Amino acid sequence: MTRVKRGYTARRRRKKIRLFASTFIGAHSRLTRTITQQRMRALVSSHRDRSRKKRDFRRLWITRINAVTRKYRVFYSYSKLIKNLYKRQLLLNRKILAQIALSNKNCFDMISNKVINQKENTNQIKE
Repeated sequence: MTRVKRGYTARRRRKKIRLFASTFIGAHSRLTRTITQQRMRALVSSHRDRSRKKRDFRRLWITRINAVTRKYRVFYSYSKLIKNLYKRQLLLNRKILAQIALSNKNCFDMISNKVINQKENTNQIKE
C-alpha cells in the first residue's frame, strides 16, 4: 500500500479555520485546537445573539415609546396607547412608533390625538 501524504489537505483545512480566527487574541488565533474551540464558541454565540438582538431592540422601542407617552402625558402608559391603537386599527409597529416619538413629536401628537378623538367619538355614539 502506498503512503498517503496529507500535508496539502490538512494545511488547507487549518488555513481556512485560521482565517476565521485571525482577529482573535493570543493562542486563540495561533493554536489549531484552541482555534477550533473558539470558532465553535463564536458560532454558537452568533446564532444565539441573532434572536437576542430582535428581543433587545423590541425592548428598546417599547421603553422609548413609554418614556415619550409619560413625558408628554399623551396617555398614562405605553400599554394603554398600544391598546387604543389596536382598537382604532391604526396598525403601526413599535419600531416606527419609536422613531416618530423621538424625531417628530408633532406627528406623534397627531397619532395620539386621533386615537383620543376616536375614543371620544365612540363614547358619544354609545350615549
